Amino acid sequence: MDTTDISKIVQEVLRNKGLIGPGSSTAKPPAQTIASAAAVPSSAKSGRAAVLVEPKKLEIREFPLREIGPDEILVKVEACGVCGTDVHCYKSDPFGLTPNVLGHEGTGEVIQVGANIKMDSVGKEVKVGDKIVTSLMETSPDCLIAKYNPAKANLSDDLKVYGLLPDEPNNHFNGYFGEYLIIRPGSSFFVVNDMSVELRCLIEPAAVVCHALERAKSCGGNRLNFRSRIVVQGCGPIGLLMIAVLRTHGVNNIIALDGNPGRLAMAKSLGADETINYKEYASADEIADKVRSLTKGLGAHWGFQVTGVPVAHANLYKMIRRGGGICEVGHFVDGGECAINPHRDICAKEITLVGSWVYNSFEYPNAYHFLQRAERIGLPVTSIITHKFPLEKIDEAFQTNLRQEGVKVMIEV
Repeated sequence: MDTTDISKIVQEVLRNKGLIGPGSSTAKPPAQTIASAAAVPSSAKSGRAAVLVEPKKLEIREFPLREIGPDEILVKVEACGVCGTDVHCYKSDPFGLTPNVLGHEGTGEVIQVGANIKMDSVGKEVKVGDKIVTSLMETSPDCLIAKYNPAKANLSDDLKVYGLLPDEPNNHFNGYFGEYLIIRPGSSFFVVNDMSVELRCLIEPAAVVCHALERAKSCGGNRLNFRSRIVVQGCGPIGLLMIAVLRTHGVNNIIALDGNPGRLAMAKSLGADETINYKEYASADEIADKVRSLTKGLGAHWGFQVTGVPVAHANLYKMIRRGGGICEVGHFVDGGECAINPHRDICAKEITLVGSWVYNSFEYPNAYHFLQRAERIGLPVTSIITHKFPLEKIDEAFQTNLRQEGVKVMIEV
C-alpha cells in the first residue's frame, strides 16, 4: 500500500462522516473538532509521579494524564521543596493518606488553561507559559468556620492542600512530587513570573511565617517593632524564614537558638543579631540566663517556637519577660505533650500565647512580596535550599532530610 492508497482511504472516511463533500480531496474539520484534539497537548498524554505507597516507601509510577475541565489548569511541575510535614507523612502516614503524591512547596509552568479561567486569585491574567504557585483549595460551603469568619478559613476541618490529598482513580496528579499538577476548581493560584524557581519554591513556607507574624501582631501591644528583642527557637527552614521575615519587618534585635552551628551561621546571614547553641549549656535555666544577658536582664519581648519539639515549647517560657508573648509555630503534627507551670510560666508573667496554623490563601501575595523585599535588602533567603535532587532520587532526598543534612531539600522535576 503506497501513499496514494492511504490518501484515498482517508478521504473516503472523511466523506462518510460528512466532513468533506463528494469529489473533494481536502478536509477542514469544524472548529469544535480542532478544540477537542487540542484539549490535552500531544506531549502530555502521561506523566510520572512519586507515590508514597506505604510509610518509607516511594515508587515512581507512570499515569495517564486526563483531559482538564473548563475550570482547571494543567501545570508542568518544575520543582518542589521537601517540607517537614512531607517527612512526617513519609515516616508514618499520620493523616492516613497513602497511597498519594506528596509535595506542596512547589511551582511550575502553565501548559493549558481551562476555557473559564482568565485571571489568577489577585486579578493577574493567566496564560500558557506563566509561572505559577498554588497550595490551598476552597473549603466546603458547609464549613461554619469559613462561612462566618473567612479570615479563619485555615482552621476549617476540611482544609485541603495539594500534596496532602488522597489519590483519585481519574487524577493522580494531586501533589508537586510529579511531572504534572492539575489545579482544580476552587483553588487559589498566583502568577509569579518575576521570581526564580528557588524563590517560588519558598513562597509556601514563607506564607507560614507571614501568618505567624500576623498572629503575633494581632495581640496588640508594642512588642513587634524596631526595638523589640525577639527569640526564634529552632533554625530549620521555617525558623530561618521566621528570622528573615522579622528582619524584613524591621525588628533589629533577634536571637536565634539552635544546636547546629551551620544553621546558626545561616541564621546570622538572614538577620539574627545573636545566636545561642543550646548544646553548650547544661540546662534550660542556663539558656534563659544567656537570653536575659542579651536583653537587659529582662528576657525577650516575644518568642517564636519553631522546633516541633514539645520540651522546647516548655523551655521558651523561661526566656520571655513579664508581659511578653509566645507564638507556637512548630507543631503541625502531634509530637506529644510537655509540662508547664501555669502560675509561673503564664499567669505571673501575663504571657500572651498564640498558636499559628498554616495560612490563608490571601497570605500568598504577602509571602512573595516578603521574599522579594528580603532579597532587595540583601538577605540570601534562597541559601536555605542546600540540596537538589531529581525526581528519580526522591528517596535519597527524604533520607537526606531525615539525617538533617543541610537545611532545605528541593526536588527538581
